[in-house]
Amino acid sequence: MTHWTKGLALSALMACTAVPAMATETISAVVIDGYPARALWVKEFTNFFIPEVDKRLAETGNYAMDWQESYGGSIVKPKGVLEGVQLGLGDIGIVTTIFHSSKLPSQGIAAVTPFVSTDARAVAKAVDEIAREFPAMQNEFAKQNQVYLATGVVLDTYQVFSTKEVASVSDLEGFKIAGAGMNLRYLEGIDGAAGVRGGLTDFYNMLQTGLVDAAQLWPEAAATFKISEVAPYMLRADLGAVNSKTITVNADYWKKLPDEVKETLQAVALDYRDHLAGMAMDRAAAAADAYVAAGGTIVEVSAEDRAAWANAMPNIAQEWAKTLNDAGEQGTEMLAAYLGKLEAAGHTGVRDWTQE
Repeated sequence: MTHWTKGLALSALMACTAVPAMATETISAVVIDGYPARALWVKEFTNFFIPEVDKRLAETGNYAMDWQESYGGSIVKPKGVLEGVQLGLGDIGIVTTIFHSSKLPSQGIAAVTPFVSTDARAVAKAVDEIAREFPAMQNEFAKQNQVYLATGVVLDTYQVFSTKEVASVSDLEGFKIAGAGMNLRYLEGIDGAAGVRGGLTDFYNMLQTGLVDAAQLWPEAAATFKISEVAPYMLRADLGAVNSKTITVNADYWKKLPDEVKETLQAVALDYRDHLAGMAMDRAAAAADAYVAAGGTIVEVSAEDRAAWANAMPNIAQEWAKTLNDAGEQGTEMLAAYLGKLEAAGHTGVRDWTQE
């Protein structure tokens, strides 16, 4: 046998005994939210989060996700996502944290500090950093059999949308005003105003039927849910951006995931956090314009009115911090750190919530 034919034979032998390439492992992931697919954060989970995870996993080819998305109440209602992920009805969920102040008290940090910042990006980053620097937020989700991935801020600022013509904050006196969670406490700074608990998907009917006179929500949501049809007056009070969405993963599901998939989900969750907050800001001005174009009227609240409203409220931030302190968490330190982060980013409120 010549050297040439010996070489061919050796090459053929090596080809037959070569280690086969690793096959791509497919991992199923059921994603749930009770809100419909048209809601901004749900839409961007579909359009941004999922494709970004797929793209990064494809770089190695080791894993691929089989996404099964279930929104709009087919598995859980908006208030049921936390329990749904806890029980394993979904592997990944977009939890609306404002519905769970007793189980997730630390998530209320932005809600208890109104009139500070209308920058969704700054609030999202500050809250998420607090979640990583202090154990409270992650511990709360751990008790619900979940792993915290990232905070989501989907609104630039709460405003007040009214069925009746208003010219100032004082015109809200005696109103029944819908809200979801901690923002109902803001109404304690307005004489005679009564808060009525509801969710975003309920507000249109609540306003249309006269169950409430006004509702606290943000312009992008007002445009999406056609609020101008039933509440044609927006009082621009700039109550502030609030974190209301958190991406979580069922803890039992998480334990079974390969490290590469875990790391990818964690990294993309941070990018989703910033992407979502950026979209909220980008859409804010256009949404306000759309509200006016649809027949709505925007009434500007003066700086004096905002300060008066803020100072008339009970110090809900101090109440929040004490609740956490009493539970063995660092509530006072978390509050100071959060407001410090916002101040460093250029956002100072009309009231110092760290003071009694």
